[in-house]
Amino acid sequence: MSLRSVLGTAAGAALLLLAAAPAATADSYETVTVDPTGSIAPDGTVTLSGTYRCLGNSGPAYVSSSVSQGDPSVRHGIGGTRAVCDGMEHSWVNSGKPSHPVAPGAARVEATVMELSAGSGLPLPRFHAVRQQDITLTES
Repeated sequence: MSLRSVLGTAAGAALLLLAAAPAATADSYETVTVDPTGSIAPDGTVTLSGTYRCLGNSGPAYVSSSVSQGDPSVRHGIGGTRAVCDGMEHSWVNSGKPSHPVAPGAARVEATVMELSAGSGLPLPRFHAVRQQDITLTES
């Protein structure tokens, strides 16, 4: 397979994922929040937290998170937590060691509640809630 066809397939998949993302509305019942502070352990492990609420999943659901500092186009994944989509508010906490160190101070976090829905045979992402928020990372 040529590089051009691989890139074309990847671009098509990215567009599909963007099209599947929910529109954010003020009265949306499905939500995800990010706490205003996160922590960095001495070994570089970042811990982020918040709350979520989702309902109506048919497949496994997760809360994922990422952090960026400086260049907003560079994000580092920070773990994932299994989500319970029962309509109740739940807490989430994700920890992970970014591929490049982050420093105490201002950071931008994105948290996503997503399920892997197998309605068409292949597991496809179904987004329940997405939030981007500026936070402060502190040393723990």
